[in-house]
Amino acid sequence: MRPDTPAENVDHTAEAARLERTAGLYPEDAEALLLRAAAHLELSGDRPAAAALYDRLLASDAELESPYLVRALKASNLWEYGHEAEARAIIDGIRAAAPRDPAPWVIVGESLEAHDELEQAHETFTEAVRLLLTDVPEPPAAAHPLLFGRHRVRRMLGAAHDEWDALADTVHSLPVTLDELHDPKRVWSLGSENPAELEAEIFRLRAEVGAYRTALSRPFPVAVLHWPADELTELLEAYPSLAAEYPSHEEHLAAIEAALRELASSGTPNLGIVPGTVPSYEAFAASEGTTPDDADLLPQYATTLAARGRALPWPPQRSAPCWCGSGRAYGECHGA
Repeated sequence: MRPDTPAENVDHTAEAARLERTAGLYPEDAEALLLRAAAHLELSGDRPAAAALYDRLLASDAELESPYLVRALKASNLWEYGHEAEARAIIDGIRAAAPRDPAPWVIVGESLEAHDELEQAHETFTEAVRLLLTDVPEPPAAAHPLLFGRHRVRRMLGAAHDEWDALADTVHSLPVTLDELHDPKRVWSLGSENPAELEAEIFRLRAEVGAYRTALSRPFPVAVLHWPADELTELLEAYPSLAAEYPSHEEHLAAIEAALRELASSGTPNLGIVPGTVPSYEAFAASEGTTPDDADLLPQYATTLAARGRALPWPPQRSAPCWCGSGRAYGECHGA
């Protein structure tokens, strides 16, 4: 959920200000942009300013896409600079509401864990996995941190493996096993004078940092533009010269999947798809001082939408709905 770029490489205060200005230009994307701005403020050390942004979102008349995530981030931030009682009250409210989104559960569980509330963290992670993953054939990627967090806390509590821990092992893909990553005794190896032990521990820590960044960061994706069928029809009727870019909707969809697979095979990370609409594309062209029939504008439009938090991560899970909107599972549609 938060940028993970080291503070020495980024002016987090300036980046937060830039995101706030962008949110003013694009109020429909304010939630995603202001959450990123708040994250930068937390990283800069200005936690009161971050809290003010969370309050601004919660007090807004606009309906939030993830209100419980905003509340969870606010609670986590408050606890970090001395407002424990208020943070606990917000956390209790989130747990009572039982949201169906994994993200607020992850933030709440890890906040409790970070403050040595291991029993409460374990209860939180367990509530979440039972609520969200019971009778689910394949855990969605967004829920993996719940399984990993629960596994980690149970190792610190000395609890024996159960079925949810076994499921965490099956979705874990790093070369270091979860049992190794979450071994409470490994901290002692950092004080070892044995170079081999220290090297092994550094390898484990690097793997764990990679897992956290994958789970909790919201990276800027390399995004490919997707026109839904009705939008593409409207686009080509208004700007026929773009037909050279889009011979047919079927070819357009196939080209998206092919381009993303090629990027993935070349090692490009953080791939995504951004759906376009004709009105927003026309507005973007006007803002750039050009006309919508300029094909060179299309990749710039995709990049701008991605920067505003509009990109959907690719690839979806095989059992998830396909990105093309067909209603079929990805594994039976473009992921076949």
